[in-house]
Amino acid sequence: MADEQKIESPSYDDIISLIGSKFGDKVKFRQSTKKNVRSINEKRRIFMDADREVILDLAYFLRDKLNFEQASMVTGVDWVDHMQVVYHITNYFNSITVEIVVNIPADDLHVASVAPVWGGANWHERETYELFGIIFDGHPKLERLLTPKSYEFFPFRKSYKLRGSQ
Repeated sequence: MADEQKIESPSYDDIISLIGSKFGDKVKFRQSTKKNVRSINEKRRIFMDADREVILDLAYFLRDKLNFEQASMVTGVDWVDHMQVVYHITNYFNSITVEIVVNIPADDLHVASVAPVWGGANWHERETYELFGIIFDGHPKLERLLTPKSYEFFPFRKSYKLRGSQ
């Protein structure tokens, strides 16, 4: 992105326009489903769904062009028939956070790691791997944090049965 200048504090509308221009139908914007979030933070939260094939390019674009400095959260969601990775990425100059949701098929739980873009995502991705079994390709050290390495299950999956439960 040497030929493109970083926008330190892009406006809400600029962010949507620039991402839409760059990624087209690979990124879809949506409204929050929470009415109070819409009214209080109308121009401080941007919600989008992204194809998993573009998440790394989108991450670099957010950091290098739109000055989003921190991955404040990366986590998983189990919908039984598929998984999701949810990212909260923040620009502190304009106080805007983007929420990116990436759908992942249950039979191919791979997505690119954003840890090379935001170092703080490293532990978030490791925790998501440990709890959901989502594999972050390109992660520098994808291994369990708290549970023994011998565990062959992922405790936050809906298919996981607690010991002693029926």
